[in-house]
Amino acid sequence: MDAIADGGNSATALAIQGLARDKKRIFLISGPGSSDLTGKQCSPYGFHFTYSTYAEASAVTKALLKQKDDSWFFLTADYAFGHALERDASNFVTKAGGKVLGAVRHPLGASDLSSFLLQAQNSKAKVIALANAGGDTVNSLKQASEFGIGRTADQHIAALLMLITDVHSLGLQAAQGIIYATSFSWTQSDATRAFGKRFMARRRGQAPTMIQAGVYSGVMHYLKAVQLAGTDDADAVAAAMRKLPVNDFMTQNARIREDGQVLRNMFLVQVKAPNESDGPWDYEKVIATVPSDEAWRPLEEGGCDIAMGATR
Repeated sequence: MDAIADGGNSATALAIQGLARDKKRIFLISGPGSSDLTGKQCSPYGFHFTYSTYAEASAVTKALLKQKDDSWFFLTADYAFGHALERDASNFVTKAGGKVLGAVRHPLGASDLSSFLLQAQNSKAKVIALANAGGDTVNSLKQASEFGIGRTADQHIAALLMLITDVHSLGLQAAQGIIYATSFSWTQSDATRAFGKRFMARRRGQAPTMIQAGVYSGVMHYLKAVQLAGTDDADAVAAAMRKLPVNDFMTQNARIREDGQVLRNMFLVQVKAPNESDGPWDYEKVIATVPSDEAWRPLEEGGCDIAMGATR
């Protein structure tokens, strides 16, 4: 085996990262979001292709803080990803002069989140921030809607990580207006639309998420690097991956930094209202582009040992 792609969740990926570093195997990270993967637990063979808790938290919190949403309460999934997302978002809130009024952590995959949501509501925070993902995010939003939580002028809900498949599960009527960050929206350009249509033809009409697009991007970049290096030796391929710009359907001329972070632009998207959608899976509209030099954590702040020489 030469390479591993995707990586599951953040807790799994952090374990894979250590193993891949010890065994000198390339790790192409897409689904896992913990910013620790390019921080204190970075690897010369690990490449973070799609998003991070830092980038997601940065885009969403800064957008809401501009709207004077300056008091926050976190509903957090109790595992590595949720912890990292809460940590990164809390840092942005406090640095901007906002207040974190509290946090509550729920088990991964919890079916009943009502007590956690009521604690968040009772905090009187302007923003109830969901530091979770997937089914947990969908359940949080559905149950919040049932209880009328986060639907007032004084308090609303922010999803710190959301995918287009989560929007699909909720439906546009329930999800409309939600703002979240992504590195890929399949309707944003001719190139992304072409990729999306190819993907949907193979997946019974389901649109690609940023994670699925990121896996494809990572594998293609890895194969280009193998071709350039003329070998599958991990050290040679890792060097070639950092030398080559990432050019594909979702990114043009993105650089891979010393810590393994792929420096893409991020996009702030808003879920369309039902009358704005042109058809199945036409759910997102890009409302802002976050340039790569603003989206990702500065190299010197990550604590990556293999990158420290580049910052001195």
